[in-house]
Amino acid sequence: MNLKARAAYLKRDIPAVCLALKSRETPVIAKLLAGLTVVLALSPIDLIPDFIPVLGYLDDVLLLPALIALTVRLIPRKVFAGCRQQAEGMWENGKPKKWYFALPIVAVWILLLWLVVKWVLCSPRAY
Repeated sequence: MNLKARAAYLKRDIPAVCLALKSRETPVIAKLLAGLTVVLALSPIDLIPDFIPVLGYLDDVLLLPALIALTVRLIPRKVFAGCRQQAEGMWENGKPKKWYFALPIVAVWILLLWLVVKWVLCSPRAY
């Protein structure tokens, strides 16, 4: 399968994962992973900013497809097949732009910044 076909599957599977998140037949662990995947996919802020060389594109190229593949494996086939069918053409006008999908990513960066500042300020000085 070439890269263009894989991208088409990815574009179709993200809304299907979003629909599976709402299904009662989806296991809890799959719902948690689906929620993380949808937030990461729809967030206007990347987990790793793109301006960081090489690492900036890892979440787009590796992390997101891996999360989608793992989530799809955890969702029962029958449920996901129905969700895929419902998701056909769902995002023809592009992905939704919702600012609140960025909140978890912003929270992670604030937490990391706080931990770094705390570590720098509380580390013993060797003078």
